[in-house]
Amino acid sequence: MKIGVLDIQGGVEEHVNILKKIENIEVLKVKYPKDLNNIDGLIIPGGESTTISKLMKKYGFIEAIKNFSKNGKSIWGTCAGLILLSNKVDDEDGTLKLIDIDVSRNAFGSQINSFSCNKIVEKISSIPLELIFIRAPIIKNVGENVKVLIRLEDKIVAAKQNNILVTSFHPELTNQTLFHEYFINNFIKAKRS
Repeated sequence: MKIGVLDIQGGVEEHVNILKKIENIEVLKVKYPKDLNNIDGLIIPGGESTTISKLMKKYGFIEAIKNFSKNGKSIWGTCAGLILLSNKVDDEDGTLKLIDIDVSRNAFGSQINSFSCNKIVEKISSIPLELIFIRAPIIKNVGENVKVLIRLEDKIVAAKQNNILVTSFHPELTNQTLFHEYFINNFIKAKRS
């Protein structure tokens, strides 16, 4: 099975390094829209969402990624990736609009307010997962077909809708592969069966 990581800006290597730890997974850095034809699932990493959005438009990724999703392929967005996949960002239209959520950028504060915490996420693991937040967005509102996966206090920080997964934190910055395995097993493999 081959997983792609969108490689136009942001934390690409961190996702690649975690994916290489998982058995039977091949990783492809997605540099061109045509690369989407060669992968089973796509991760859109954290980074600068405005920059990634501009580069996606410039290099023809918008329609290519929308078609990738329409064809039933799964996509996971972390932090900036969450912002790019959302319907609305700070009350403006989102870039890809592939998940019915309304997002607020930098909702936990600036870089200096970055933090991590440990939390048991029952659907993913019985051991605590490290959640790392860096200038993280929160999900303000979800549509009726969106399932909330994780809340931190009263804030929604992970959700899914059909073949789309979003997290406002960075599992790729930990040593744990559990969240990546969750995406592979419950989104990509589940769609195949």
